[in-house]
Amino acid sequence: MSAIAPTVEAANHLLTGAEWGPAQVRDLYHLAADIKAQPDQYRGALSGRFLALIFEKPSLRTRVTFEVGFQSLGGSVVFMDQSATRLGERESIPDVARSLSRWVQGIVARVFEHKTLDELAAYASIPVINALSDRFHPCQAISDFFTLEEHFGSLRGLKLAYVGDGNNVCHSLLLAGARVGAHLRIATPAGYAPDPQIVADARRTARETRGKIEMFRSPQEAVAGVQAVYTDVWASMGQELETEERTAKFALYQVNDELMSLAAPDAVFLHCLPAHRGAEVTDAVMDGPRSIVFDQAENRLHVQKAILVNLLG
Repeated sequence: MSAIAPTVEAANHLLTGAEWGPAQVRDLYHLAADIKAQPDQYRGALSGRFLALIFEKPSLRTRVTFEVGFQSLGGSVVFMDQSATRLGERESIPDVARSLSRWVQGIVARVFEHKTLDELAAYASIPVINALSDRFHPCQAISDFFTLEEHFGSLRGLKLAYVGDGNNVCHSLLLAGARVGAHLRIATPAGYAPDPQIVADARRTARETRGKIEMFRSPQEAVAGVQAVYTDVWASMGQELETEERTAKFALYQVNDELMSLAAPDAVFLHCLPAHRGAEVTDAVMDGPRSIVFDQAENRLHVQKAILVNLLG
C-alpha cells in the first residue's frame, strides 16, 4: 500500500451511507483517487482475506466490480447465488451471519428487503456492505459523487437534479449529496417522493455542509440551471407488475434533449444502469456528449476498492 495513502476511520458496516460523516466521505474519496491513480500500490492490501458475495438479485456492474476489485487487492471471493432461495428460507439469517463470520472477513449482500441486511449486520462479527436493497444503494451514490468531483473539480454547491422515482438510488443520493455539500433538486410524481425521514436526515446533514435539498413536482423546474441531471428506471426489480402504471405516471419525467436543454451548458447526464432506453432516458441523451454513465460504472470499481480497504484492511 502507498505510504502516503490517506486513511479512513473504519465503521463496522456500510448499510445506508449514513454511517460515515462528511469528513469520512472526504477521506474515502482521497483514498479512492489514490487507488485509481496507483493501483499497483494496493495489490496486496487485502492479501489472504476472503469476501462473501450474497446476491438475491441479478447484477452486472456490482458483481463484477466487487469481484475484480477485491481480487485486485489480493483477496479471494466466494459468490453465493441466492436468486433461487432467498436468505432466511433454507437457513436462518442469524445462523448464516454467524457461520460466515467464522470463514470470511467481509460480506457484500444484494438483497430485496433492507431488513435482511440489518439482520445480517446484527449477527455478523465482520463488516457487511450493502450492494443494493429496496431502501438504499450507498456504493452507487458514493461512487457517483466521486465521478462528479472528477468532472467538475468540486462538489460543494454543485447542483444535481434527480428526475423520476424516489427510490433506493434517490435515497442514497440524498444522503451522499448532503455529506459532500451538494445542492440536490429532486423531482418526482405525486405518490413517488422519497421517504420523508430520509429527506429530513439529509437536510440535517446539509445544514452542516452548506448543502441544500429541494423537492419538486416539475422536472423542468428541478433541472433548470443544474450541472448534473440524474435518472433511474421507473420500475425497479421487484416492481415489474407496476410497469404499465408507472410508465403512464412517469411519462413527463423522461430525460431527453428538451429537458437537458434547460440545464447548464456544461451539464452532464448520469444513470446508475441498467437503463430502459426510450423510457426514462432517450438514446440521444444516453449516447450523447453529456453522458458520463460509463465513467460512473468505472468508478464503482475504484470507490468500492476504497470501501473494502477501509472496512477490511
